[in-house]
Amino acid sequence: MAENRLSRELQNRASKERPKTWTPPSSLPEVKPLAGWRYHWKRIALLNEPDPRNISMALREGYEMVKAEEQPHIQIVSDANSKYPGCIEIGGLVLCKIPEELVEQRNEYYLNKANQQMESVDNNLMRQSDPRAPIFKEHKSSVSFGKGK
Repeated sequence: MAENRLSRELQNRASKERPKTWTPPSSLPEVKPLAGWRYHWKRIALLNEPDPRNISMALREGYEMVKAEEQPHIQIVSDANSKYPGCIEIGGLVLCKIPEELVEQRNEYYLNKANQQMESVDNNLMRQSDPRAPIFKEHKSSVSFGKGK
């Protein structure tokens, strides 16, 4: 007896997929990165009070405000009373970019500062060391794995 069945190629799995569920949108949109740039959201206002000190510090550090034309996929409604017209501004934050070279230089600067501070602490500690009971400094870490049964 032959059964009337559809061939495997004709069967549609779309009906067996789970229905998509609604999720709330994120408060900050995705930024499509361009080569050579890093993006950050910088605060320009806090509780509806302007924060010029924070944004001016970011601008002095090397950040530039991103214009809406640079990221056309970000859909925003611009505020007519904005102090930063044409920029991507959402809820007291403005999208800024900085060249990757500056980020790497900044990271190296702070790494050197941290190393200098660690060296200073070590020197101060070793100055208090007594030859009868020396203080050992060890700045190495190791990873060990447990043995399975």
